[in-house]
Amino acid sequence: MDRVRKAVFPVAGLGTRFLPATKASPKEMLPVVDKPLIQYAVEEAIAAGCDQMIFITGRGKRAIADHFDVSYELEAELEKKGKNALLEQVRAIVPSNVSVIHLRQPYPLGLGHAVSMARPVVGDEPFAVLLADDLMLADEPVLAQMVDQYHRYQAGILGVEEIPYEHSVRYGVVEARAWDEQIYQVSRIVEKPKPEEAPSNLGVVGRYILPARIFHFLENVSTGAGGEIQLTDAIAKLLSERQVLAYRFHGQRFDCGDKLGYLQATINFALRHPEVGSAFNRYLQEQCQSMSTAD
Repeated sequence: MDRVRKAVFPVAGLGTRFLPATKASPKEMLPVVDKPLIQYAVEEAIAAGCDQMIFITGRGKRAIADHFDVSYELEAELEKKGKNALLEQVRAIVPSNVSVIHLRQPYPLGLGHAVSMARPVVGDEPFAVLLADDLMLADEPVLAQMVDQYHRYQAGILGVEEIPYEHSVRYGVVEARAWDEQIYQVSRIVEKPKPEEAPSNLGVVGRYILPARIFHFLENVSTGAGGEIQLTDAIAKLLSERQVLAYRFHGQRFDCGDKLGYLQATINFALRHPEVGSAFNRYLQEQCQSMSTAD
């Protein structure tokens, strides 16, 4: 049985919805409490058993490479001052058994094009794709749930959640029939359909497990929505010869590519933070009481 060892992170986007904050800093480096979005995604991949992290980067993304590199000066300073807990946190960002690879996407040609650039590293193995914008809060990491489903069914797995039909223009939407608990057999997938044309209310979010065969279709698919090479279109082609399943995962997703979603994620993760959670909870309660009194 093929193991899912390689995780691809398309991080070349410009993050225009968060300007001016993302003018000089990648959107994937936006912090949620004390870790950037991309670190949460990498930790999720590692927890799912992946040991090769493949970043598809672009211009202005050097901060991501620096974050996952060794910082000798910082480590030496922390060690000198006896800040051992912080030192261990910094060193644990990339465990010793995990390798990190950076590939440059020269032009912003879409998610499908970004994923296709990982082919020389992925080879013939199944692999995961994680979009850092989609931050997951779950008892069991969402990608780990999906890896379990992959091992069970030996098929491509798409992470999906129920969406309002009016939001279909933001997602790839699947047409699928219930097959097993939380599992759907996909017959069709459409990129950003109008609400009246959406085949269901199951939207694909930023978690995928795909066979290497997807690269063949990515290299031959025409440009789609937005004039870009869409991963959704390649998955649609893959469906013609292989089974692909949709998995409605256990957990909560926050769309951190959206300002409101990012703020909601920050609050939820702050409330669960071992250092500040209790104090932050009290603060929020005080603020709600103060606003209620003022009204």
